[in-house]
Amino acid sequence: MKIYLIRHGQTDWNMAGKIQGSTDISLNETGCLQAQCLANGMEKRPVTQIFSSPLNRAVKTAEAIGEKQGVEIQLLEGLREVGFGDWEGRTWEEIKERYPDEYKRWCLNPVNAAPPGGELQKEIRIRCRQVMEEILTRAQGDIAVVSHGATLAYLMEYLMREHPLEEEIIVSNASITTVNYSTWTRDFAVLQMNDVSHLVWH
Repeated sequence: MKIYLIRHGQTDWNMAGKIQGSTDISLNETGCLQAQCLANGMEKRPVTQIFSSPLNRAVKTAEAIGEKQGVEIQLLEGLREVGFGDWEGRTWEEIKERYPDEYKRWCLNPVNAAPPGGELQKEIRIRCRQVMEEILTRAQGDIAVVSHGATLAYLMEYLMREHPLEEEIIVSNASITTVNYSTWTRDFAVLQMNDVSHLVWH
């Protein structure tokens, strides 16, 4: 079984370098074009189910794929982006300046420190494990999972827990990461990381 891990298309906050987190930001014009290119790129990767974060930028990206393939979107709260609390809507430079102590604590001890009003790392890991286990239980055939940059990194961390990746997991807007899952051995293997070759428009 193949699992296609997909990040949503571009937003204005992406372009401005602002943290989005759980704030419900929509795709910008480029993001909408990316979603259509992504849908075209997924045509050679047919899926039976599409699971998506409920945030608009992910839903619109997932819908573009679903419309092409005639597959309904299933929304899962566990796929929403990591909550950054009071830091959402700000750039990293603004955060360093406005929250110097909290930022330092978060950098030094991300497991036990969270942005003000945000999620702890252990909470995120539990959420991502639970939602991935739910998806695997419900999956029938190859599937697409549409989510967000930080959440996808935690999902990958969980999937590859037996064979951890050495490099930091960073995926681009509207990218596709393909993971193979053996239902016999319950083992995961990365087949392709961060594919953006479909992002071509005129």
